[in-house]
Amino acid sequence: MSIKVIAQRRQLKIGKNPSKRFVMRPDLYSSIAEKKVFQEAATHSGISVGVIKAAWESAGAVIRTWATEGHSVPVPGLGTMRFGVRAKAVEKLDDVKTALITTRRIVFTPSVDVKDELKNTSIQITCLDEDGTVLKRVTSGDSGAIEDPENANTPSQGEENGTTDPNTPSGGNYDGPNGD
Repeated sequence: MSIKVIAQRRQLKIGKNPSKRFVMRPDLYSSIAEKKVFQEAATHSGISVGVIKAAWESAGAVIRTWATEGHSVPVPGLGTMRFGVRAKAVEKLDDVKTALITTRRIVFTPSVDVKDELKNTSIQITCLDEDGTVLKRVTSGDSGAIEDPENANTPSQGEENGTTDPNTPSGGNYDGPNGD
């Protein structure tokens, strides 16, 4: 099993020195139909598709309800999810208002098992020129480091993914009650 990535040479017109660079993106296959997920789960568990679907839909409703009440909710076998916001920081109490919220977010924190699975999955990169001609293929030799959504100081957060709000005076984000 491996994650497939495309690195295609493109003309970048950003900054003082526009140049051609290889830009990476996931090579996504297709979306798997919900029906297929239920069928596979039924095959692996011996439980009927109808029972699995009903249970999953009920669990989804419970997760949505608890998340909208401010809880961090476990998603069994996957991790936890919660809702959060990005908001601008202000100095004065009188300036606090809902207009400071720039984005509502869904924060998913994968379980250790999911992180380990990702860490141990190889990455295969196919390098293409501007016309889509394959130049070479590379298989990962990286450390397998995983981004931690709970820690804004991880290298792939912020600047590289554009997740911090440059208009926020503190350069920070507020993700929920208690500064989570």
